[in-house]
Amino acid sequence: MRGRIFNIQRYSIHDGPGIRTTVFLKGCPLRCLWCQNPEGISPKNELFFNKERCTGCGRCVETCEKKAITITDSVARTDRKLCIGCGKCVEVCPNEARQIVGKEVSVEEVVEVVKKDRIFYERSGGGVTLSGGEPLMQPIFVQKLLERCKLDGIHTTLDTSGFASWDTLKEVLKYTDLILYDFKCMDPEKHRVFTGVSNELILENVRRITSEFSTPIWARIPIIPGYNDDIENIRATASFLTKVLKDRVERVNLLPYHRLGEVKYERLERENTSTISEPPEEQILEIKAIFESFGLQAYVGG
Repeated sequence: MRGRIFNIQRYSIHDGPGIRTTVFLKGCPLRCLWCQNPEGISPKNELFFNKERCTGCGRCVETCEKKAITITDSVARTDRKLCIGCGKCVEVCPNEARQIVGKEVSVEEVVEVVKKDRIFYERSGGGVTLSGGEPLMQPIFVQKLLERCKLDGIHTTLDTSGFASWDTLKEVLKYTDLILYDFKCMDPEKHRVFTGVSNELILENVRRITSEFSTPIWARIPIIPGYNDDIENIRATASFLTKVLKDRVERVNLLPYHRLGEVKYERLERENTSTISEPPEEQILEIKAIFESFGLQAYVGG
């Protein structure tokens, strides 16, 4: 059983309790306008290109069998429609300006990395977290990976948008100790505009989780200025969590938008049309207070 990942981050403290190893899987069915991991959207390997390191030597042009690379203004440019992510240009680049994002791995290969930090999990209450992209885009691989980690006594966490069939989700949840569930916007039409999909399936799935599983849930809410940070949406989200999910939500993690992901669009040679600013700290504290007024434990980050 093999899957495709784009990163394994060890010693993480932001994706569940304790010290964790977060495995980022490639592929996502959503197209959030504020996506901060654009390299996780496509299920295929992709090229990262750092133009500041490129000297225009042309070695990548010579080695590309698809003729996807040309030199323009002394910088190598890649036609992304022709590029297949084979990585041959990476091998010949003398300046390390090119990098392939995406790697096919087996369940055992990932588990071997995860197990290296078992002592930290045991001392801190940590474990492994599967994130993305959207892990449920690779359901069988994810299921086998979580099952294998649980057999080794490692705490398992699934970080998901919830946008998947119930049949897919319920099989994965059999091996999940904690769910990090994203709530981006409560209005279904706005959700469609902002992410490319309605939230109807997402909300129905979390309702079914609460009725058919006892797995704890942490609500994760990105705070995106101009999209979902209005008081109406914040109160609607808090109301849903308290009235519909009741006591199943252990905590609410508020995730303020940051601009650190913008460089990734440049390296994918993809236009980033968003002009989002980071929310001020005062606004985040006001939003936190609203969730707390509904009796929820709210935290900034995590």
